Amino acid sequence: MKRIDIKKLIKPNIRNLRAYYNAKEIPCRVKLDANESPYGFEINDKILKSIKTNRYPDPEAKNLKKIIAKNLRLNPENILFGNGSDELIYYLITVFDGPVLYPVPTFSMYGIISQALGEKTIEIPLDNDFDLNMEKILTAIKKQKPKLIFLSSPNNPTGNCFSADRILKIVEFTSSLVTCHLSLVVVDEAYQPFSSEKGFLPMLSDYKNLVILRTLSKIGFAGLRVGFMIADREIINEVNKVRLPFNLNSLSQAVAAALIKNPNTIKLHIGLITSERERLLNELWKIRGIKPYPSEANFILFKVKNSDKIYYRLLKKGVLVRNMKGVVNGCLRVTVGTKKENNIFIKALKEVMK
Repeated sequence: MKRIDIKKLIKPNIRNLRAYYNAKEIPCRVKLDANESPYGFEINDKILKSIKTNRYPDPEAKNLKKIIAKNLRLNPENILFGNGSDELIYYLITVFDGPVLYPVPTFSMYGIISQALGEKTIEIPLDNDFDLNMEKILTAIKKQKPKLIFLSSPNNPTGNCFSADRILKIVEFTSSLVTCHLSLVVVDEAYQPFSSEKGFLPMLSDYKNLVILRTLSKIGFAGLRVGFMIADREIINEVNKVRLPFNLNSLSQAVAAALIKNPNTIKLHIGLITSERERLLNELWKIRGIKPYPSEANFILFKVKNSDKIYYRLLKKGVLVRNMKGVVNGCLRVTVGTKKENNIFIKALKEVMK
């Protein structure tokens, strides 16, 4: 058989693209690397029996949309679901093009999806406090005229919320054709449930160029892959044109709808995680050679000498965290687990730091 070089057929922008990192196959005793909730939910037989496997799911996920709209006091027509927020990021870039601007370090999928779609990216480094560098961002907006601006707040992997007044200034700056080029500002609030900040939902009706992303993944539903976008109806309608048919499966719709009707358990889990986050932060401060950063999310970023070595030593003890090499050099990121999991992590970290 004649050898064919498949790479010659691949788009230039895809050739150098790396697949999203996945540590699912790494064996460990305690998994604290993926910002998942340590608390899940049981699916009862009644929910399973309600699903018709021979029928396509509701393409609009109307029942789930109605429940979420009621919980967030929104109009259902302002919500669009995705198979996780990643799919919605893909759709937004597909519909509105680039350039795509975002601060770094941040959620890697903004860059990966932009590159996959062949769009130009504008990466603006955060300032020394991991906050938005307004001078550089506003200058880049004026000169490079991005169509989309992604702001993850609380930010992954730094854990902090960006200053609300800075986000608002960017939204206002890009909403007026008189002062600036018009851009969509997408505030990704994946970790908002763990934050003391209220988020930007109350501002939605004031700014037509504001889009908000939310997800159920961080609060115990990661396996369902349910993300949703909240925006002006006109934006929702345009993005809906490229949405793949039946993108949210019947199981995800049914389980999510049934479980979020009773939010008390979800609130309890969030409370446990935020309480453990503060305890974990205090414990990290006590360990010599560790510099943890304050967090408003369900994870903590911490600086440590010889981060590669510490990462592998923790792994040898069965504790998997995220090595942020190449993103925030010299740092590791640990997801907040149960009290037991966090104790195992702290004990292992103290041992490997000796």
